[in-house]
Amino acid sequence: MASPLWVAAAVAWEAGKPLVIEEVEVAPPQKMEVRLKILFTSLCHTDMYFWDPKGQNPLFPRILGHEGGGIVESVGEGVTELAPGDHVLPVFTGECKECAHCKSEDSNMCELLCVNSDRGGMIHDGKSRFSSNGKPIYHFLGTSTFSEYTVVHVGCAAKINPRAPLDKVCVLSCGISTGFGATVNVAKPERGSTVAVFGLGAVGLAAAEGARVSGASRIIGVDMNPNKFQLAKQFGVTECVNPKDHNKPVQEVLAEMTNGGVDRSIECTGHIDAMISAFECVHDGWGVAVLVGVPPNDAVFKTNPLNFLNERTLKGSCFGNYKPRSDIPGVVEKYMNKELELDKFITHQVPFSEINKAFDYMLKGECIRCIIRMEH
Repeated sequence: MASPLWVAAAVAWEAGKPLVIEEVEVAPPQKMEVRLKILFTSLCHTDMYFWDPKGQNPLFPRILGHEGGGIVESVGEGVTELAPGDHVLPVFTGECKECAHCKSEDSNMCELLCVNSDRGGMIHDGKSRFSSNGKPIYHFLGTSTFSEYTVVHVGCAAKINPRAPLDKVCVLSCGISTGFGATVNVAKPERGSTVAVFGLGAVGLAAAEGARVSGASRIIGVDMNPNKFQLAKQFGVTECVNPKDHNKPVQEVLAEMTNGGVDRSIECTGHIDAMISAFECVHDGWGVAVLVGVPPNDAVFKTNPLNFLNERTLKGSCFGNYKPRSDIPGVVEKYMNKELELDKFITHQVPFSEINKAFDYMLKGECIRCIIRMEH
């Protein structure tokens, strides 16, 4: 039986306040859990969202982080698929392999382990595996990778090729897989087609990369920050549109540019107006729009039903429709085989002791992904 560990973790004590590197106790893994030694992690906008005072979740103190890469240190009762020494990516949504969703080829929305931002403990007993001075510290998205060691459910740990560089493939734990998969698995653009991508952050750039790999002839980036346009060209974007430059709805602008509408669109902002525009800009008869961004809880999607009757399709996507344990090892292999570029997404790197710099880079819009090197 594994023993408790005392390790360094970046604790968010309060919303919006700098993280504090603290010594915390990490309990042994319980039934169907694994304890991981995190070697690299990345900062995602979702971490920022739940850290921000305007976020929708009040759970503090908390250990954030959900884009990480590490090695299994110990396993709990019932774990047979993983062993100490295995290289894994912890993922915010899981795959139990037993529920109806996991058995369906069409879904990755595991009934047991589907993403839940309100959960601050482990599924097995509802308790946290982190504590400081005897008081619990909440988990985040079942991963909490801003810690030298963390405990996750075995269904949220994707075993990968041990030769894969964890400082690169850790970004596949969330944003890059989410955008890339939304394009290749859900939108499925045909070679030579026209694709619009709304939002040119990391997820949107990954969606554009998916369109590029799929052979799209035109990839139109839509964003209200023109500073992103030059960088977007590196990800296959062929032309850019700033809605603020036009006195008509951007969906009308796109329809005029593309002889009636784009073949596919992927929305990666979470803004309801962008979602509506992304749907209304696709071509009647065959156009498909995919929603990826997460809107506010009270958002309402409004469009004329004729847009559906005219044979446009609207789809949603979570984590790129990838099943974490079944599919992510194959996405890692795409990187290893040079079929998927990851290095260009990684613009900054900082040591764990300077993790707050990563927040600064993202707040200023200076980085796509900042890798945080743990300092064991």
